[in-house]
Amino acid sequence: MGKQHIPDSQLRVAKRFDFRLPALTVLLVAAALSLPSLAKAAALEQFKSFVSSTQSAKGAFTQQLVKVDSGTAKVSNESSGTFVFSRPGKFIWTYQKPYEQLLQADGEKLYIYDKDLNQVTVKKLGDALGSSPAAILFGSNNLEQNFTLKEAGSKNGMEWLEATPKAKDTTFERIGIGMKDGVPAAMELRDSFGQVSLLTFGSFERNPAMPAGQFKFSVPKGADVFQ
Repeated sequence: MGKQHIPDSQLRVAKRFDFRLPALTVLLVAAALSLPSLAKAAALEQFKSFVSSTQSAKGAFTQQLVKVDSGTAKVSNESSGTFVFSRPGKFIWTYQKPYEQLLQADGEKLYIYDKDLNQVTVKKLGDALGSSPAAILFGSNNLEQNFTLKEAGSKNGMEWLEATPKAKDTTFERIGIGMKDGVPAAMELRDSFGQVSLLTFGSFERNPAMPAGQFKFSVPKGADVFQ
């Protein structure tokens, strides 16, 4: 537990799901980067209803990184996996492809497990969720404390809202949330470097039964643990 260097697992996850930066697709890239029409304005109502009525959920996700260079969208770092969460601050986010990695939080600590390296990195969860994209799914119900929310129109069969972090030290400039049938179907995470992380969700199940001890992390046998 006394090792202090930054492990490879932490460097990997910083590129994908770091809570200040990170990360969370089937969306067409051109459509995802286009401006939505304002034909409808139901996203905010759907979102607030989802937040107030959803204590827990599980489903699957696909994630892509898009960078626009000279007007051309370049897609890279595609990954996919599953998630399960219970508000506030308890979740299991599992990357299955292209390689296996687990992010698990028990409400107090965040555990990042890289299966290939057999390494676990432990962080204090603290206020890490605050104004990060992860707070949209995993945080408390008081999202408007950390985000400014507004309608963003219709696109790709979804109603969109825009969440702008109120904190000045967040890497993401704004977060798009696509709502469909009362649940988040997609998220667009736009940073100040012109990159967009695109997340789409499937098999979304609200308020499933959660086994006791669901979010308690057990260190895999023989794994190196870094604080």
